[in-house]
Amino acid sequence: MEHDLMKTVTLTGSHVALEPLLIEHKDALLKAASDGELWQLWFTGVPSAQTIDDYLQTALEQQRNNTALPFVVRHLASNSIIGCTRFCNASEQNRRIEIGYTWYAKSYQRSAVNTECKLLLLRHAFEQLNRIAVEFRTHWMNHASRNAIARLGAKQDAILRKFIVAKDGSTADKVVFSILDEEWPMVKQHLQFKLTQSSSPSPSTR
Repeated sequence: MEHDLMKTVTLTGSHVALEPLLIEHKDALLKAASDGELWQLWFTGVPSAQTIDDYLQTALEQQRNNTALPFVVRHLASNSIIGCTRFCNASEQNRRIEIGYTWYAKSYQRSAVNTECKLLLLRHAFEQLNRIAVEFRTHWMNHASRNAIARLGAKQDAILRKFIVAKDGSTADKVVFSILDEEWPMVKQHLQFKLTQSSSPSPSTR
């Protein structure tokens, strides 16, 4: 059932823990987003001081509607919140789920953080939630995100033209990737190997 799919859980690795998002994480998330002023990237949805309340309310409303499960990313060595990620667009009937709304403080980008976060999420999706496909979507102009998704071992499925209509009326394309259940064992091995080759992520790791 959908409510079982979206049951809150903490996913813990060697470097990070993914903990259920709470309203109380507001200040910590703003601090993380201020590292690099990530809200300035117009093709992302990183919250600012002006948008954080709506950001949190939307995420938690999706969770109440059993279509999403939002997490904060906690860096274990420093015990600090360094970003967010989310299971979303969950479909029990089609046994699919999306991983999205992912961002990290700039100091922790290009480190082992994203690799371990995706390993934790994918393992939960395939081995606990019994998904047959995990999807990723990103803005066409977000080349860093597209490259990061491809490095996970995901395959590009489609480009959805004019999929996004912004408040100002402008449109943008979305790029869709996925990993299938039969691909998961090799992807899992690949991500585990990448982690063995990575140093412990810290603000100085680039």
